[in-house]
Amino acid sequence: METPADMIEVKKVAKSFRGRLVLNQLDLKVHKGETLVVIGRSGCGKSVLLKHIIGILKPDQGEILVEGVNVAALSSKQLNQLRLRFGMLFQGSALFDSMTVGENVGFNLIEHTTLSERAIHERIEESLELVGLKGIQELKPSELSGGMKKRVGLARAICMRPEILLYDEPTTGLDPIMADAINELIVELHDKLKVTSIAVTHDMISAYKVASRIAMMYQGKIIQAGTPDQIRNASNPIVQQFITGSASGPMTDIQVKSLEETEGGSKS
Repeated sequence: METPADMIEVKKVAKSFRGRLVLNQLDLKVHKGETLVVIGRSGCGKSVLLKHIIGILKPDQGEILVEGVNVAALSSKQLNQLRLRFGMLFQGSALFDSMTVGENVGFNLIEHTTLSERAIHERIEESLELVGLKGIQELKPSELSGGMKKRVGLARAICMRPEILLYDEPTTGLDPIMADAINELIVELHDKLKVTSIAVTHDMISAYKVASRIAMMYQGKIIQAGTPDQIRNASNPIVQQFITGSASGPMTDIQVKSLEETEGGSKS
């Protein structure tokens, strides 16, 4: 079988904030055309990884390559050009409250292309229709439900017809039915638009539903990657504790030991 080409490669990336190591010599490959889901506990650095991939953050060490191009080595102009190949659904949707839905969805087209007003309007309509929100261009974000805001954010992410889609906790804050609708939409858009997708989440229902592959992040590294079935049947106790949501296991034991050491140190 032919090995799939890599769209993105993260090589030995390290990143610290105020002395706290968040990414620890992390390695990860994202194959062209796949949906890779990165799982891990809240605060483990999943969103930090996404920000490195899109060039919002620069690594202290290591490289992020997008089709062989080192993101951290690009000039501001080159980085802006590269970002046009990406679409991103932010965790809180990140819509501009003062703009209409249509203006939010078409923001990047207006800012970064020379398309005519009519062409932009048609693209906005098409993008909203793809996410099931036809005819709401004149509404303001304050008039939308949480699920609708996620869909508008997704319409904005696909409006430039990107090659790569990034999803930061796409189901956070949604009820189970709306979360499932967003998962269905992620799968549908992947199939229709033929994009490479990376989603970060701690929602295993979402991960199993949308992923071609799943990678588990722990203590700043990817500790295991594989198909959803391979992850489901993983022998690694850390992976098993996370995917089953158990309060007992190696992750909890490490936290308890750390707390005991801290309390012991404060008493001495």
